[in-house]
Amino acid sequence: MTEKKIRVLVVDDHLVVRNGLRLMLESSRDIDVAGEACSAAEARAMVLAQEFDVVLMDIGLPDQNGLELLKRIRIDRPALAVLMFSMYAEDVYAVRALRLGAAGYLTKNSPVEAVVAAIRKAAGGGKYVSAELTEQLAGMAAGAPLASHQVLSNRELEVLKLIASGESLVSIGQGLHLSPNTVTTYRARILEKMNVGSNVELVRYALEHGLLV
Repeated sequence: MTEKKIRVLVVDDHLVVRNGLRLMLESSRDIDVAGEACSAAEARAMVLAQEFDVVLMDIGLPDQNGLELLKRIRIDRPALAVLMFSMYAEDVYAVRALRLGAAGYLTKNSPVEAVVAAIRKAAGGGKYVSAELTEQLAGMAAGAPLASHQVLSNRELEVLKLIASGESLVSIGQGLHLSPNTVTTYRARILEKMNVGSNVELVRYALEHGLLV
C-alpha cells in the first residue's frame, strides 16, 4: 500500500528558495511539495482551491505581510497547519506568529532535519518550537522584561522596519495603503513605546536587534 505523503504548499517570493526547498523536502519519502506560491494572493487562492496538510510560508511577501496572511488562512482553513519560515531571528516574529495560530517558526538557517521534523510535527497536529524559543517563552511566562520591539503591534513593527530601512513616511504610507497622517501617528507611538527620540535611534536599535536583513 502506498504511504500517504504530507502535502506541503511552499510560499516564498524567491524562486531559488522555492526550488531549494523542493529539492530538500522531497528527499524525504513522506513529503510532497504539492504547490508553490510567490505571493500572498496566490497562496490564499491555492489554499482555498486545493487540499494541503502544511503551509511553509515566508513572512516577507511582496503584497502582504506573512502574519496577515497567516490570520486569513486561519479563518479560511482553521485545521490547516502553517509554519513560518523566515530570515528574521526568532525573537523578532516567532512569538507573534505562535499567538496568531502558527504551528511553528523556523529561520532560514535551520538545518534540513529541523525543517523536516517541523513539517511532520505540524502535519500531525503538533507545534514545533525550538529549544531557543522554548527558553524565550519560559522567560516571558516568568515575567522577564520584553525587548522594546516586542511591545509593538504587528503594524508598528512593520513601520519601524521601514523607517529604519530609510523609507520616507510618504513612501511607507503608499506601500502600506495608509495616509501620511496615520504613518506619522504610528511613528509617534513607536518612539513612545520604545522610549527613543529620533529615527537615528530607531536605525541603531534595528541594526543591533537584527530587524533589518
